[in-house]
Amino acid sequence: MKYMLIMRSTDEAVAASKEQDFEAIINAMGAYNESMIEAGVLVGGDGLTDAEQGFVVDFSTQPPVVTDGPYGETHELFNGFWLVEVSSREEAAEWARRAPLGPGNKLEVRRVTDETDFADFADNEYVQKEKEWRADGR
Repeated sequence: MKYMLIMRSTDEAVAASKEQDFEAIINAMGAYNESMIEAGVLVGGDGLTDAEQGFVVDFSTQPPVVTDGPYGETHELFNGFWLVEVSSREEAAEWARRAPLGPGNKLEVRRVTDETDFADFADNEYVQKEKEWRADGR
């Protein structure tokens, strides 16, 4: 099973991180990533730039509207993610607990859908194509 661990921070956590030694943060994240690689569970992950550099595409109207960041409140945004492949929800929770994050930070953990979630649509053209794409490594 794949799970996404989504990092979220409060304004206080962001301010506190600015008071920390940035190299120490990099080292803690690097060690955490290395432990997941060594355990064979890390599929991918990245940090994200500040919301001021992003934008939102809102599909409430036609044509969709593009709004430059920042957008939303800090606690609604995510700062980065890890994608892990583990045997259970409990194992995903254990890896999440080990993340080197301080007070004011949260990890939202969500299972990534797979073909079993679409069993009722197994004959659908795009469900079939998705299987092929995955088999081809796309």
